[in-house]
Amino acid sequence: MADVVKGPDGPDVDRESVVLDAKGLRALAHPVRVQLVGLLRKYGPSTATRLAERLGVNSGTASYHLRQLGAAGFVEEDTGLGNARERWWRSVHRTIWFNDPELAEREPEAVLAYLQSVAAIHTLRLQQTLNELLTMPPAWRNSFDMSDWALRLTPEEAGSLEQELKEVVARYRRDRPEDAASAPEGAERVSVITYVLPELDGPGAAPYPGPPEAEDGPAS
Repeated sequence: MADVVKGPDGPDVDRESVVLDAKGLRALAHPVRVQLVGLLRKYGPSTATRLAERLGVNSGTASYHLRQLGAAGFVEEDTGLGNARERWWRSVHRTIWFNDPELAEREPEAVLAYLQSVAAIHTLRLQQTLNELLTMPPAWRNSFDMSDWALRLTPEEAGSLEQELKEVVARYRRDRPEDAASAPEGAERVSVITYVLPELDGPGAAPYPGPPEAEDGPAS
């Protein structure tokens, strides 16, 4: 899945990242494709058959979507692992960024389809963790968190909050298949999913009525 939906305001992204353009948005406007990219990042190179087993789809479906992702530059064939009978695929990038207001204006349907695909994968990840929660070791079960806070912010404050959350996450060890063997003992994969969700009041929307004013005089 896409590691990051909204990227930095400037062009500063590392060499393992890609900034989405219109073609990339359309290529990722399907939950299966977002999942395929995510699995290749998470576990390393794989075949269409193995990826299909993980996703619960047939290998023909996985192969089709991998070819579409390949045409868009998100995955590529791993010729060092493949053979005449079996093609292996790998992810080209570690991170996908999207933060182009002009593109969002030009391609609103593609943007919405992409974001809906990402949201669907986030929901699936959460449900999978909940399904496994009771069988996790206590230390990991106690580390699980699912919280929400209601804040009242300006757009600028919301942007600052988003940036601060990214900076906190960036201080921690990234998950890469090639680095798993060198991770500290006891380290496991942890997904951190953040949302900043504007909930704009409609025109003329009135707040909930407050408690009745207390009347002067002795209580009865």
